Amino acid sequence: MQHFVSDRPFALENGSTLPGIRIGYHTWGTLNADASNVVWICHALTASSDAADWWPGMIGEGCTIDPARHFIVCANILGSCYGSTGPMEENPATGEPYYHAFPQITVRDMVQAHILLRQHLGISSIYLLMGGSMGGYQALEWSILEKENIRNLFLIATSAHESAWGIAIHTAQRLAIAADQTWQENSATAGAAGLKAARAIGMLTYRHYEAFVRQQTDEDASKLDHFKASSYIDYQGQKLVNRFNAYSYWILGKAMDSHNISRGRGGDVAATLQIITQPTLIMAVDSDQLCPLSKQQFMAAHMPNASFEVISSAFGHDGFLVEAPAISIALRNWLHTYPLPS
Repeated sequence: MQHFVSDRPFALENGSTLPGIRIGYHTWGTLNADASNVVWICHALTASSDAADWWPGMIGEGCTIDPARHFIVCANILGSCYGSTGPMEENPATGEPYYHAFPQITVRDMVQAHILLRQHLGISSIYLLMGGSMGGYQALEWSILEKENIRNLFLIATSAHESAWGIAIHTAQRLAIAADQTWQENSATAGAAGLKAARAIGMLTYRHYEAFVRQQTDEDASKLDHFKASSYIDYQGQKLVNRFNAYSYWILGKAMDSHNISRGRGGDVAATLQIITQPTLIMAVDSDQLCPLSKQQFMAAHMPNASFEVISSAFGHDGFLVEAPAISIALRNWLHTYPLPS
């Protein structure tokens, strides 16, 4: 991982200011002579800038996004805990981590931080900007904020604004964190049990009923306790606790709630989508319950230069991570229409 540090005050959308920011990022490949081969990947909620790790089959040698052809960038989002400024960073005003004092941020703030990194890297044009789920939120915002710098878009399992369903899920997760008696402490492990419960809630929205039942049903009909499904959810919750923290989860969930590309742009989502004229591949996962097919269909109907694909998967929202072979083929075929400059 590399780091970009800006000591200049960073103004946030809510009116507060960070005294400076640090952005952790990964790159793969080499920038070509005219800097026209940049692929920028925006990551989802609890992922990191190491896109080759969490999106295998999409990024790497011989993949559609190949470091032999592309200069690939993925930056950790503001508010996360994987190398960028977030709640566990030192607050210069106190000399201690921000913890609960970290200010509210938005997806738009995250993109503004990415833009600073783009400028630092000397990149003036992004050949392909891509992201799934919350990564798609960032890509949509960026395509509007720097329309002339983004040539093509790939969006999967995402939407132009957060739904009432999504906000309700995030609120339920925050209620779980707040119910943890340690949550009000200023410590690295505050809210850990609540985070585990919050992740358990989230897992039920990332997967699909049929696949979950097929994979987690016990064959022993005499069981009274210790069910396979319970163990799986417990394991997934603890797995996140081991690598993340409740402060970042809280902050990033709030950022997702406020996602709406029409905010400050007239308030009409359909009209705002019409501003995005870049060639765009929009892809939906047919079993996605968190960001259902209708959300991507809406975007495709209102973006002037959009193509639409549906990927079949039993894995629900997580299908955008699991179904890399099918996604990669569809993306490769679409990119043939919009090749790299020769």
